[in-house]
Amino acid sequence: MNPEAPLLELLAKAADLCLKPLRHAVLVSGAEPISIGECSDCCLRIEARDGDGNRQPERDLELEIYRSGTELNLMLTQLGDEQAPLLWHGNHAVWMRASSGERCERPAEGAPLEGFCRRVRALLSPQDP
Repeated sequence: MNPEAPLLELLAKAADLCLKPLRHAVLVSGAEPISIGECSDCCLRIEARDGDGNRQPERDLELEIYRSGTELNLMLTQLGDEQAPLLWHGNHAVWMRASSGERCERPAEGAPLEGFCRRVRALLSPQDP
């Protein structure tokens, strides 16, 4: 069994829940396997499909997961739109212009993406005993 499959399935379910009505598959972009608790410095591709199973590549996302010290950080990029703002999510959400990295306001479709990042952080963060 692929050791990263359970985590990828959990991430796909989180994307399905937060980014309805699309369905999602999560693929590892790098060669390193990932698992809950050890997920650090990895890049994932989140592929979108409509309700009929047709690919929607313009809705695909890239999720970079990395740690800075003990803090878990996420960078979410909308692959279908080079001008779409990027979402950095650490302890809070920060939207940035793709062209300059300057802070910007949350886009109209940003709330579900922030919700997805919160779910990802909850999945990957150690639980209190």
